[in-house]
Amino acid sequence: MTKITIDNRELEVPAGTTVLGAARQLGIEIPSLCYREGCDASASCLVCVVKINGNARLAPACATAVEEGMMIESETAEVHAARRTALELLLSDHLGDCLAPCFFSCPAEMDIPVMLRQIAAGDLRGAIATVKRDIALPAVLGRICPAPCEKACRRRELDGAVAICLLKRFVADVDLATAEPYLPVCETASGRKVAILGGGPTGLAAAYYLARAGYACTILDENAELGGRLLRETTPEELPREVLAAEIAQIARLGMEVQLNRKINAAAFNDLCGRFDAVLIAAGHAAREQADAFGVAATTKGIHVEHGIFRTDRPKVFAAGTAVRGKSMVVRSAADGKEAAAAIDQFLRGATVTGQIRPFTTKIGRMEGEELLRFAEGAAPDTREEPTGGLAEGYVPDEAASQAVRCLHCDCRGLHACKLRKYSAIYGADPKRFKGHRRAFVQDAQHAEVLFEPGKCIDCGLCIQIAAKAGEEIGLTFVGRGFDVRVAVPLDRHLGEALQKVAAECVAACPTAALAWKASRGVDLAD
Repeated sequence: MTKITIDNRELEVPAGTTVLGAARQLGIEIPSLCYREGCDASASCLVCVVKINGNARLAPACATAVEEGMMIESETAEVHAARRTALELLLSDHLGDCLAPCFFSCPAEMDIPVMLRQIAAGDLRGAIATVKRDIALPAVLGRICPAPCEKACRRRELDGAVAICLLKRFVADVDLATAEPYLPVCETASGRKVAILGGGPTGLAAAYYLARAGYACTILDENAELGGRLLRETTPEELPREVLAAEIAQIARLGMEVQLNRKINAAAFNDLCGRFDAVLIAAGHAAREQADAFGVAATTKGIHVEHGIFRTDRPKVFAAGTAVRGKSMVVRSAADGKEAAAAIDQFLRGATVTGQIRPFTTKIGRMEGEELLRFAEGAAPDTREEPTGGLAEGYVPDEAASQAVRCLHCDCRGLHACKLRKYSAIYGADPKRFKGHRRAFVQDAQHAEVLFEPGKCIDCGLCIQIAAKAGEEIGLTFVGRGFDVRVAVPLDRHLGEALQKVAAECVAACPTAALAWKASRGVDLAD
């Protein structure tokens, strides 16, 4: 046995154990992308580096065997910085979207591709759960949102964007028509109370997400009914009042108090601040004039808040929506409500108030011409079709499924299994730090089930080893020289010929989803 120390913790391991293996025995997670049990270590990614015996030169943990008395440092600022740089170098040549362009153009950041796949598969219950993770009023927004997500849809440049907004509305309408519309499970009651001034899209969304998080919400509105700008700024033809009422009723089912015809002045606001654990100002149309009365700072547009966290300069008071922005899309107001709820939740839990966590992503950027055609290869050929019964009626199930399947699946098929993304998020890697001119998008889609995107490959060689050990007749290999080395199918053959025995094993081993299932096989679509 060999005695070593990792981060001041002593351990005895068998001779020949790698530093990586020893660390895992202690529960220390050293990141690794190019290492896999049963394969030869290549030490190519250098994400697993550690400091040994104080040496200035860091060593790869996956390819370094332990020695008696070895002193290893894994969790230091120096080591973390080196790992971050290694990740950033890999990201500099990584061509892939973690999340689809439509995700970032949607103010609510809804997972649109997952919703579309669920609709295509007929899983409408799953689809409404996906939608309501990020949008509290989908039947409303499906009718009045200007659909910024569709402007970012890559299919728009080919034969028309996927009808995302109408499909969101379809899912919500079907749900509202069921005997038991979708109701999320709420966290255990926290005992904390939140007052929300204003029952428009911001206040309603905030109440929905705060109630889900276990807070007792009270909505106070100066009008005789909830809806705010949804009532003031739309006609019954644009937004049928029964649809609005139905969605508000769904939010109310989560359990909250509603006080109507309540105009809040300075004395009443001070009382709310004393009785409630947090207060959210979401009464947009009057907030600018009431800022002084509420004792909060103002800007030329509305109430002043800290960017991204919606906190005012008055303790435990937050503001969001048009109360802050002055004017915005309704979907932006609703998104503000969700994001403000996240910040209030952090505040009430005593956590650092950072606001909604933005997911790590890399972006391909704009595609056009031949590159876009290559990206869309194999996609459903149907062009965009409007509902046969007219926009007022919306899609019927067959039309919705046909429209949903037009999605080009711009998000990564291996999103939740990608180690490059996981560790980039953990170490705070900047995907743009070393970015230069990107290479063109290519893909090999000739395998019946597996898609190969060389732009995501980090040349770890795991798939090459796996195919060779299994005796694949064609298999995979490295081609090219120097910086141009790439994993490829030899002899100009295609992936269907190369991976006949070990496709599943290679997909499972790939650290970046360069090899991935064409369909989300074995994966929860709502993940």
